[in-house]
Amino acid sequence: MTENVRGSFHIQTRVISALLMREIITRYGRNNIGFLWLFVEPLLITLAILAIWTFSGAHTVSKLNIVAFMLTGYPMTMMWRDAANRSLNAIGSNISLLYHRNVRVLDVFTSRILLELAGNTVAFIGLMLVFIFIGIIPAPANILYMVYAWVLVAWFGSALGLIVGVLAERIEVFGQLWRAFSMVLMPISGAFVFVDSVPFTVQKVLLWMPMVHGTEMLRHGYFGTVVRTHENPWFLIVVNVVMTFVGLVMVQKYSRGVEPS
Repeated sequence: MTENVRGSFHIQTRVISALLMREIITRYGRNNIGFLWLFVEPLLITLAILAIWTFSGAHTVSKLNIVAFMLTGYPMTMMWRDAANRSLNAIGSNISLLYHRNVRVLDVFTSRILLELAGNTVAFIGLMLVFIFIGIIPAPANILYMVYAWVLVAWFGSALGLIVGVLAERIEVFGQLWRAFSMVLMPISGAFVFVDSVPFTVQKVLLWMPMVHGTEMLRHGYFGTVVRTHENPWFLIVVNVVMTFVGLVMVQKYSRGVEPS
């Protein structure tokens, strides 16, 4: 029994690794810097947002380091949003691969989501290290708490990706609607504001958004006691468990009706 489980795990690991490589080559090609675009793309977008905030004078509004503030908000928002967006049309563009016995619908979603999580994580770590090294931002107060926050939001993005991916396959217009809706979610994701800085009634609304708790946690870990945050990690964990269960059930039911063409 144990050998069978180990063998199945080994096969699925190889399948997902192969899907990851195929996705990288299909998306970025073999020329120029190739797969490095996986990390450079989110890095450039984050740098552009940082530049806009810095040169617009936003750093004069607060004594808080504006680069650190943006760096602890926008990349995390990009991560869960990209994980969901890349799940759109994941099956449609890889339908022929499902002819292979060991390739499942869940593997296709997993490979795309892992790719986005990895790209955004490496870009975030790279920017943090560079900015700390050249003295633009100070070192974090609690790195472990930041890692805890990042993992929880990566989990949230993965579960969200499964749900969004299946809905987009079942409902033709859902993909376009989701892209627009995700843009609406960004300003209320906590990326551009501290929960503590908005009126109490707005705080209660923001704290119903799971990703806000992740952003507050990340900023708590980075700034420490310098700022007041309002996160509830257990709320985010419960939401992640429920969303993961729903996502896996949706993928299982959808998989039964998929016919490779």
